Amino acid sequence: MKNESSRERLAKRAALELQDGYYVNLGIGIPTLVANYVPEGMTVVLHSENGLLGIGPFPEDGEVDADLINAGKQTVTALPGASYFDSASSFGMIRGGHINLAILGALEVSQAGDIANWMVPGKMVKGMGGAMDLVAGAQRVVVVMTHNDKSGASKLLPECTLPLTGKRCIDLIITEKAVFEVDKQAQELVLIEKDPELSLEAIQACTAAKYRVALREPVSA
Repeated sequence: MKNESSRERLAKRAALELQDGYYVNLGIGIPTLVANYVPEGMTVVLHSENGLLGIGPFPEDGEVDADLINAGKQTVTALPGASYFDSASSFGMIRGGHINLAILGALEVSQAGDIANWMVPGKMVKGMGGAMDLVAGAQRVVVVMTHNDKSGASKLLPECTLPLTGKRCIDLIITEKAVFEVDKQAQELVLIEKDPELSLEAIQACTAAKYRVALREPVSA
């Protein structure tokens, strides 16, 4: 997962959750790469909580505009018809339930669909940003993250140990090893896709959260 190809692979898989006409918010990190993989012929409007609706792919070197950034302070492009507005209006869109899909990174997720992604242990943070509003206001929440942390510990847990961003709000979890749906009523995960090179035993060995297996054909473009 440390190499670029793995990040691109995760972004491509997350992009398959997009649907025509969706308004979508992309979180910092791997989720921002999803902007580069919107399926051809599909109309998706990307939203940034700092006040931009209509984000395009990342700019080429000669296209960089230092004044045009997303919420993660990365330079972006704006598609024809894009609009700019203040943060209050932007968060009004989120809180009003107008964002169809939020794709976010996470430090931990629980089998009940909880997410912890705003407090990095041992690091100073400026605040939780827009994540708490997004997980509460978006119609669907997808998490894209590495399956395990740098020490090899599972980031999919029975319960989160870090401060929560939201409770029972995740719908789908995509890692480099597997894809899980969240059964919020049963408070367990459902393994629906896995890396074909990994056995079910290998997935179980690196996953602390409770889950059941209901494998399907992997989603394809």
